[in-house]
Amino acid sequence: MIHNDFRVRPFLLGVALLLNVSFAAAQQIASTAKPQGEVNVTQHDLTSTTLRDNWPSYNGDYTGRRYSSLTQVTPENVHQLRAQWVFHSRNAGTLQVTPVVVAGVMFVTGSNDAYALDAATGRTLWHHAYPISQGLIDDASGHINRGVAVLGTRVYMETDNAHLLCLDARSGNLLWDVPYAFDNKNYGATSAPLIVKDKVIVGTSGGDDGVRGFVAAFDAISGKEAWRFWTIPAPGEFGSSSWPGDMYLHGGATTWMPGTYDPDLNTIYWGTSNPSPDFDGSVRPGDDLYTACVLALDPDTGKLKWYFQFTPHDLNDYDATETPVLIDAVYKGSSRKLLLEANRNGFVYLLDRTNGKFLEAKQFAEKLNWAKSIDAKGRPILTGIVPTAEGTRICPSFAGATNWYSPSYNEKTNLFYFMTLEDCSIFSTKTEGFEEGKAYYSTGAKHRPEEDAKKYLLAYDFRKGEFAWRYPQIGNAHSFAGVMSTATGLVAFGDDSEMFEIVDGHTGKPLWHFNVGQPLHASPMSYAVNGKQYFAIAAGSDLFTFALP
Repeated sequence: MIHNDFRVRPFLLGVALLLNVSFAAAQQIASTAKPQGEVNVTQHDLTSTTLRDNWPSYNGDYTGRRYSSLTQVTPENVHQLRAQWVFHSRNAGTLQVTPVVVAGVMFVTGSNDAYALDAATGRTLWHHAYPISQGLIDDASGHINRGVAVLGTRVYMETDNAHLLCLDARSGNLLWDVPYAFDNKNYGATSAPLIVKDKVIVGTSGGDDGVRGFVAAFDAISGKEAWRFWTIPAPGEFGSSSWPGDMYLHGGATTWMPGTYDPDLNTIYWGTSNPSPDFDGSVRPGDDLYTACVLALDPDTGKLKWYFQFTPHDLNDYDATETPVLIDAVYKGSSRKLLLEANRNGFVYLLDRTNGKFLEAKQFAEKLNWAKSIDAKGRPILTGIVPTAEGTRICPSFAGATNWYSPSYNEKTNLFYFMTLEDCSIFSTKTEGFEEGKAYYSTGAKHRPEEDAKKYLLAYDFRKGEFAWRYPQIGNAHSFAGVMSTATGLVAFGDDSEMFEIVDGHTGKPLWHFNVGQPLHASPMSYAVNGKQYFAIAAGSDLFTFALP
């Protein structure tokens, strides 16, 4: 269903109140601030690593760096940032979306609904409504949607029940609707798609629920499936020894966050989730491929080029769906194509992305007892502390030392920024059978109320193997907000005390904050319209934008 939902007078009243101007002045703002042009995203737009006016994909560009080349907002004037407009989503679920902006048009998702907004004013240009699905379980039942992908004049999004929708970017009209997960109703989808060449690449959620993970690609014009890579090997395939009987159908390794892409190597890098069942390793012996991995895939065929497994035989729900960030840099005297990832298991990893060779790892979680260190081949040296029937205290916690919320790499400061959580959980295990319509944890994890959790923003210098600074957060450690950075050395993020905050990327010194009044569970971005730089971040059911006066 399409709503050309302008609601002019309430919108203008909101502008007047927010900007402290008269109603007539708000009318003038709305009449002069219009989208800059026709949405038509090209391959050049997607492959460019210089982000200024547009933010054309979930991570901004293919590298996953979340780095903006805009320079209008600086450490000297950032204190002048003011709220510009706020968009409220009426749909179920907390917003975890990163907006996409092209030609002055912003695309936002709330649950299964998509919106096109005037990026300068927040005025709704169109709204495509799609009903939320009933009978979903676990993460999918939250109807989470993290955003869209755009190619040409088409917008693509996943739904909570793993359909891929194609919409007309100019009107919001539905062009096609393709279901892509079958044979197990525990599947869901929470990600934004990734466009590579003429294909739309998607994944699924449900790694805690006994599904078989995959990455799939669809023709961007017709919606026809081009290829599918199963992340749990079938009987007789390499790695299948971990999955006796029909366990391969329930092994997890879902792909619930978008990957990154190197056009020069023609390779996509996609993270996989934990094995299923989460905490009972007795029914899935061995390394449990390809769970807790980053996969290097050929985007034309879906064939595996290489893999790296961060946590073999994971027993603690340490998904590897964190963004694999692609950096070209001099490392130990040589120019290298690198992959940098802060992993949920408490270590930050550096790989050669041409072949998956492990280069080094650094522990960043102070509370960490499941492993002693990482060996020369990249495998963890275990402590033997594992879930038990009675319950075992294991660190990092069930939520991980970091998670899906975005990191950022800044080419000016040469630092890698990411949010971390210092916490532990009590992990319990008991062998249970798979049952469709129910989660498949076998059995659970809980937080100890007497143990305080704490969040930090870290800055990591991978060249030195050292942390440049560590910025503590004030709050209850329930935030799930990510990070971005700019060419002027600013680092913007959602902090743990319901603030959108900006710090100096060189030092971690706080420069500016704005209280959004609700928890942040999304990652920020930046864009420009008519030469004016904006920041945007979702919080609760609202999307906030900020700019200089």
